[in-house]
Amino acid sequence: MTNLRKRIHANDRGAETLELVILTPFILLLIGVIIVGGMVTMAHQKVEHAAAEASRSASLSRTMSQATTSATEAATSDLAAKGLNCVNLSISTDASGFRTRPGVRATVQTTVTCDVSLDSLGLVGISGVRTIRHTSSSPIDTYRERVR
Repeated sequence: MTNLRKRIHANDRGAETLELVILTPFILLLIGVIIVGGMVTMAHQKVEHAAAEASRSASLSRTMSQATTSATEAATSDLAAKGLNCVNLSISTDASGFRTRPGVRATVQTTVTCDVSLDSLGLVGISGVRTIRHTSSSPIDTYRERVR
């Protein structure tokens, strides 16, 4: 019985090395997918926060033009502070709520669109651009005078 066991184990010599060679690319691919997923998730959070900051900043403005400028500045500075580099950055603000008269509920809506480059990761085989978009709204003070 022991001779049979020795012969069986003698035939398995080098099997662990072969398994490791076969599994290594899959393990590296899994690690790459986890890194890309984490980067995209973090970028989503940063864009959501920038959109919320932009809409809040716009809602505190007095005029429509000031709201648009304020939203753009707030989103740009928030993304820069968070360290998110966008290949293309688009910030659009719907400040039509400033056209309503005081006493009527109105909101300001801001959409931030950011194209994030996956090339910056430096991972072989993972490249391209991922577009992240988020829209946020913030109420305008109902009883504040609005300059159109």
